[in-house]
Amino acid sequence: MHTREEKIEAFGRLLDVLDELRVKCPWDRKQTNESLRPNTIEEVYELCDALMKDDKKNICKELGDVLLHVVFYAKIGSETGDFDIKDVCDRLCDKLIFRHPHVFGEVKADTAEQVSENWEQIKLKEKDGNKSVLSGVPEALPSLIKAYRIQDKARNVGFDWEDRVQVWDKVKEEISEFESEVATMDKDKAEAEFGDVMFSLINAARLYKINPDNALEHTNQKFIRRFNYLEEHTLKAGRKLTDMTLEEMDAIWEEAKKQGL
Repeated sequence: MHTREEKIEAFGRLLDVLDELRVKCPWDRKQTNESLRPNTIEEVYELCDALMKDDKKNICKELGDVLLHVVFYAKIGSETGDFDIKDVCDRLCDKLIFRHPHVFGEVKADTAEQVSENWEQIKLKEKDGNKSVLSGVPEALPSLIKAYRIQDKARNVGFDWEDRVQVWDKVKEEISEFESEVATMDKDKAEAEFGDVMFSLINAARLYKINPDNALEHTNQKFIRRFNYLEEHTLKAGRKLTDMTLEEMDAIWEEAKKQGL
């Protein structure tokens, strides 16, 4: 691993490179916060993809792409006189120190759960109590992740099940209500109840310390692997999926499962 001095030098090099690009490159020169935003979202998702696959080489690459955007926004901020990369770093360090009194102060926290609970209380103090508990959940978050964050924030102020096994009664209740609405063919009510089913399942995952977004993505990838196997073996046999019966497809699907796909 590199020394602290080498890391600082590399970061300085990045700042120098971006300074030059901002002056000499027509594309970099015309970028704004608004124009960069869609690319930033894409880069973060590409990093998440690499992390999910535990692809070390691409994790390093995608971290660089995300870092470029952080530095780019700071560069734009310096040009408008609002802030620069030093302000970004200083504000982050100050926040980390303030939110970790168990490290930099006298507060005691021996578990990750205690740290998380303290974190939410500290953040409320930062806002002088003028914002609600859930105000820190970004509106633009994907719905599944947003549900998890909403529930986690509520937990940190004591709004949670006393015993996690209690959540299963709620899950069963919501599924029953969804089934009832589906039976009436009322699409709007069925959609609302299905949302409740998903929310309760996400709550169950949280209570059992399972990240629902990661769990669903693992299932997505598993389905893709098995479906690709099905498609590949169907084509090798000189057939099309549309010509096969469900039973024939199921047989190949089971082969994929047996191979650990």
